[in-house]
Amino acid sequence: MDPVQALEEIATLLEVQLASPFKAKAFRKAAAAIAPLSAEEVRERAADGRLKRTPGIGDSSLGVITEALAGDVPSYLADLREKAGAESRTGLRAELKGDLHAHSEWSDGTTSIAAMARAAASAGLEYFALTDHSPNLRVANGLSPERLESQLEIVAALNAGHGEGVDDADARDRGDLSVRILTGIEVDILEDGTLDQRPDLLDRLDVVVASVHSKLRAPAAEMTPRMLRAIRDPRTNVLGHCTGRLVQGSRGTRPQSEFDADAVFAACAEHDVAVEINSRPERQDPPDDLIRLALDHGCRFSIDTDGHAPGHFGFLALGAARAEAAGIPAERIVTTWDADRLVEWAGSKKR
Repeated sequence: MDPVQALEEIATLLEVQLASPFKAKAFRKAAAAIAPLSAEEVRERAADGRLKRTPGIGDSSLGVITEALAGDVPSYLADLREKAGAESRTGLRAELKGDLHAHSEWSDGTTSIAAMARAAASAGLEYFALTDHSPNLRVANGLSPERLESQLEIVAALNAGHGEGVDDADARDRGDLSVRILTGIEVDILEDGTLDQRPDLLDRLDVVVASVHSKLRAPAAEMTPRMLRAIRDPRTNVLGHCTGRLVQGSRGTRPQSEFDADAVFAACAEHDVAVEINSRPERQDPPDDLIRLALDHGCRFSIDTDGHAPGHFGFLALGAARAEAAGIPAERIVTTWDADRLVEWAGSKKR
């Protein structure tokens, strides 16, 4: 078995299973350390002890490499595969062509844009929107206007298959990307309901996901008009994780925000803003009753991962299962559309 592939698969499975991100990053670092070496060089360095002294190679990753070189599926990987089971890409999951909410190391994601693109392709997607955070979310390294402009250059280079004139690791690490990267942002809905980025930059993006990240426990009398103003902005395409709740995971739990759901979903339907079905296991947002309410109001939906690591594209099956259980027709889910139709829909309100 190829050691690099084994290490990267381990990292992906750890991410899907929401293990410590430091574990996954350690295996990705080990993969990067040996990726430039030929198979024979890796074998020689493992035999004479140099590999053990290589920066980025720890005891666990060394064991994986050694077992892979011996022609075996590393036991660490075999255990993770057994725990994960086979990913199902049937039913609605098989109809998903894209993901409109994913992060990279430019904000609070763990890997490069190129690594996320390769993972999206491996997940069977045709496109994904790169939606790193906006300036107000400093804790997540939100993108200033200047950084966002730089990111747009990187995405253009990656989509073009080259990185000429762009001094960035993503451009050099483009690999063979078979997925289209849509330009985007997860923009903060500020307390007054405005969007946290320069309007001219939002106009240049393929997709805008608008989310509330602050004062989540504000009373409904404050939260409802805040959300409604953002929904009415013609630049908003998707309402991200609308309740902000957490139901499990390392961050603990958090109750859902209070707002007039009838008013919010009626506005989403009127202004053609898709309601996100956030596939992250710790979010499961919106709750089932609100998904049904949004469906009754005639809303469109976007099944997204809110991925912060390559393995998180595996969460799509969870979101698809919730949408199927709610009886949402595939045509009402914008991420079942092809990229050209999706981009045309997202940009139509700006014209």
